[in-house]
Amino acid sequence: MKITLQQIRVFTAIARHGNLTSAADILCLSKGAVSQSLQQLESHLDTALFDRVHPRLKLNQQGKQLLPMADELIERAADIELKFGKNADNLGELRVGASQTIGNYLLPSLLAEQGVLQHQETKVTITSSDTLCQMLLNFDLDLALIEGQPSRPELQTTPWIQDHMVIICATDHPLLHKAPLTLNELNQEMWVLREPASGSRQQFERWIRPSLDDNQHSSLELSSIESVLLAVEKGLGISFMSNLAAKDKLETGKICILEIDHTFPRQLHLVWHKQKYLPGRLARFSQFLIAWGERYRPQ
Repeated sequence: MKITLQQIRVFTAIARHGNLTSAADILCLSKGAVSQSLQQLESHLDTALFDRVHPRLKLNQQGKQLLPMADELIERAADIELKFGKNADNLGELRVGASQTIGNYLLPSLLAEQGVLQHQETKVTITSSDTLCQMLLNFDLDLALIEGQPSRPELQTTPWIQDHMVIICATDHPLLHKAPLTLNELNQEMWVLREPASGSRQQFERWIRPSLDDNQHSSLELSSIESVLLAVEKGLGISFMSNLAAKDKLETGKICILEIDHTFPRQLHLVWHKQKYLPGRLARFSQFLIAWGERYRPQ
């Protein structure tokens, strides 16, 4: 069998981008060269790897079986190149995903503490946990740090650190003088919330919504953490948010926490594909994260 690493690279590029043109651009090859490599690979394997759904190429069942093996081959080849010769000190590219709270309020400090940027190209994607899980399934990420626990059987999930949610308000909010409150006492409040796909909104739906009368409360929906924090600071309503995200404004006295007769813990997780080959750079970073998580104490 005469499968080449170039054919494997072409296959994974098409799998990730869904068409020959994008794969050619990423690989700096002509569209014709990419098409020929794919044809040669499918000929060697005596099977089609994609369903042709014009203008896209969609992985079929055979292609889905090949993708994790192809990803591992590329990673192992990169490990060999980085282990020897003039690039021996270079750890290679690390592709990390993080949900909004982790990516904005934890990950930069973690990267700095671990020194991961030295001799290493690092690409960080900050988006919703659902999107990150899909990227892991497509092998577009090496590792993700997410809120909640995915239900995808293909993904390996490890508990990392525990966060907790808090209800925040403006510094002159009248309910500050009535602590501790029950959730039923928040029925008349205006809520400032993230969009439904966000982790904090999902936590709101889990912990808060069941205790509220839908006919007695209103909400303002915003698409970023910072806009929610500013809206609360300006007195537009109260919000349910990660303590990590609210920490800076709480410490500077721009917002306050409403004391509630409940606690709202939230587990954060490390996630990667079960079939993902763990090259040296990824193994070192994941070990650092696990060790850091064991020392972490929520404030």
